[in-house]
Amino acid sequence: MPTSRPRLRAGSLAALLTVAAVCAGDAVARVFPFGPHTRSVNDLGNQFVPFHARLWDLLHGNADGGLLLNWSSGYGTSFLPDLGTYLTSPFALLVGAFPRDRIDLAVYVVTVLKMASAAALMALFLLTLRGGRWWVAGALGGSYALCGWSVAEASYNPMWLDGLVALPLLCLVAEWARTGRHRIAGPLLVAVVWAANFYTAYMATLGAALVLAVRLFTERDDRRAVVRGLVRAVCTVGIGVGLSAPVLLPVYLGTKHAYPGWDRPFAPAAWPDVLARLLPATYSFFTPALFLGTGTLLLAVALAFQRSVPGRERWAWAGLVAGVALSMQWEPTHLLWHAFATPNGSPYRQTFVLAGLVVIAAWVSVSYGWPERRALLCGAAVLVLLAAGAGFSDLVTGWTYPLFAVGLVAAACALVLVGRGRRLAALAAVLLIGAQAGQAAAATAYFDRQRLNRLDDYAPWGERQRTQAAVVAGAEGWPGYRTDPGREQTTTNDPLLVGGQGGAYYSSHTPAVLTRTMRALGGGWTSNGRAVQSLDNPVTDAVFSVGARVRGPRDPHQGSNVPDDRPVTVSRAEAPPLVTVRGPGVPVPYGRSPFRNQEQLLGSRVYTVPKTVLRAADGGAVADKGAYDYRVGRGTYTLTAACPAGSEAYLWSPDMFGRARLGDGPEVEFKGQLPARRAAMQHLGTVGGGGSVRVTLTPVRAGTVPHGAVGCLDRARLASAVTGLKRTGATAVHVTGHGVRAELPPGTTGTVVIAVPRIAGWSCQGRPADSYLGLVATPAPARGGAVECTFRPPGLRAGAVAGAGALAVLVLGGPALTYRRRRSETGRSGRPGPDHAPQPAGAPEPVEV
Repeated sequence: MPTSRPRLRAGSLAALLTVAAVCAGDAVARVFPFGPHTRSVNDLGNQFVPFHARLWDLLHGNADGGLLLNWSSGYGTSFLPDLGTYLTSPFALLVGAFPRDRIDLAVYVVTVLKMASAAALMALFLLTLRGGRWWVAGALGGSYALCGWSVAEASYNPMWLDGLVALPLLCLVAEWARTGRHRIAGPLLVAVVWAANFYTAYMATLGAALVLAVRLFTERDDRRAVVRGLVRAVCTVGIGVGLSAPVLLPVYLGTKHAYPGWDRPFAPAAWPDVLARLLPATYSFFTPALFLGTGTLLLAVALAFQRSVPGRERWAWAGLVAGVALSMQWEPTHLLWHAFATPNGSPYRQTFVLAGLVVIAAWVSVSYGWPERRALLCGAAVLVLLAAGAGFSDLVTGWTYPLFAVGLVAAACALVLVGRGRRLAALAAVLLIGAQAGQAAAATAYFDRQRLNRLDDYAPWGERQRTQAAVVAGAEGWPGYRTDPGREQTTTNDPLLVGGQGGAYYSSHTPAVLTRTMRALGGGWTSNGRAVQSLDNPVTDAVFSVGARVRGPRDPHQGSNVPDDRPVTVSRAEAPPLVTVRGPGVPVPYGRSPFRNQEQLLGSRVYTVPKTVLRAADGGAVADKGAYDYRVGRGTYTLTAACPAGSEAYLWSPDMFGRARLGDGPEVEFKGQLPARRAAMQHLGTVGGGGSVRVTLTPVRAGTVPHGAVGCLDRARLASAVTGLKRTGATAVHVTGHGVRAELPPGTTGTVVIAVPRIAGWSCQGRPADSYLGLVATPAPARGGAVECTFRPPGLRAGAVAGAGALAVLVLGGPALTYRRRRSETGRSGRPGPDHAPQPAGAPEPVEV
């Protein structure tokens, strides 16, 4: 029977193995903190570091806003859904112990600790499932935490790693429910994992339910005991999910109000590619990262051939692994795993569940005694056949088969030697653990290099961020005006990282109203609209009360082809207050032209939007694509128009990927590729004395250029409009972590507009807020005076009620069940109840946690 000391040893070995392999692989790849590179994900950069910086600010009382409202991003957005998605893991609180300028190191430490904890918990669960050698449990626990899904995908999405931790933890809870133990701790742990990240917790819960089903099937309990175990499990999960409702419901509703982003239908991966991902040194974003280490795979495959394992148990676990593997490739079950919606990005986010099941199968195989020679030979033959099938995949690299062969030979030798005396057993342990650690470290390094080669590279916190933060801090005037940290971003969440109150924002909960409003105003985005960029434009700056804007060079890690040696500076401009007043009546809805849309929101005409003519390099006319756009390809084009002399020319070409130049002025980059990437409107220069606008366009990809691509801004008209808004706007503005209060001039009439996107949850004067072209609005009070608007995330009240109800059931139900059980036991004259029947010989000892 396992005792506490072997469990401690197993957990420690699993955690140590995980930390050593991850750090060694990162050191080889020169990934932070062992080198100058950070883990990145596509064009979003290390986007989760800024969220942890926001948490650091909240913990130290330095944040603009609070738990409900984030004033730093997206010109004011809901924060509780982001908190529940990215930051409610207990591990996240550790960032508060680090200096803020080492926040990237804090996130790295949290990431590694999550992986190490998952390894230790899996080792603990394996020894709870069945007794066995502690060092094998430790090696298999490390194998689980170092699976390809963990090191290739989840390591740059720290919140996904909460699912890696959740699976073995929920399997332990399921085991407690089966045996009637820890009726208070079980729901509390369910609540913790569901609050940490409900998406991966949902998948982990499905996985734990499958494990429980096999346990009930193989343990041959009587029918009444099975029913009681199932009822306890359902109640445990129900109460735990209810306890997490104050976070869970706002997160769920936040996804419902989010911009849809990437809508990619599910397509199963080719089977040779699936087999290739079982092997080391293979990579693809759209295939399941199934790598686990050859030793683990050998033990799992050998289970089907191991006659010492009872047939009922052998085929139940083998069938479960095969069934889950097949379910990943079938659309109905794929949708079930992903809560009935194909996710943005990788469609195989449930892979960690399959990895955990393979590890459990490997443990069942070895816990009944070391596999006999026949089982090892058959298992090795199956693995060789699988590796041969992977040879038809383009994912296989020159390192794949050598690493696989070394691991297979080492594992096979270890399993042959392990039963032949202590010295040979020690050598076997070194071989098995060393092969696992070596393969995992090599795989980690390979995955790191693949991400750096295929995706964007971002530098860790350094001089650029320190300079930006210092400049932003020096320009702060909030809430008198906003300070935007700049269009040239390092991450898509720069306002959270370096300070200020900008328009840039990335989240799984990016509000649809924010994305659509910024699109109408000429803003840019990446990630199919989920990553909204700051719009460097004086009209939108006036609309959103941006009185200071930071400008500087592009991040050198962004791969720009245009030299940029500008210093970091801050420009200031007169800005209306955060709360302004517009005339009565309903504004005209947004149209196609962002120049006219900006004027609508500003309330004044400030642009000249001329007719344009686009010609190819040979002077020929350019064909249209539809009624509103020119069709362009790779090459050089000339766009001509006429504007008032001295006005400022802006170019709006959201689908162009290339460069533009006004006359002999500097080149300006556009990175549009609709719908994934939308290029923002940009300033080109000042129109010359003749009023002629001649823009040279150099697209490097096929795309479109709008007919109304040019707008010329009259700065004098803009200054007059700003003066008018300041004159009639609020005389004082007070902001909190849940709303705004503004003092208005006496006799104010019309519509009060707050320069905040009208996301769900805003109310003013006791009623839901109105929308004024996408911004929060409310009628001016009949007697003037003050206006107060508050924000409460949708679902918060209902979640609080559900959480209180679940807590009441837990607090009152626990003693009631204890009393009932004691009465039942007393009525049986001291005989133990069925939930506490003596364990048969050889059964695992229940775990006390």
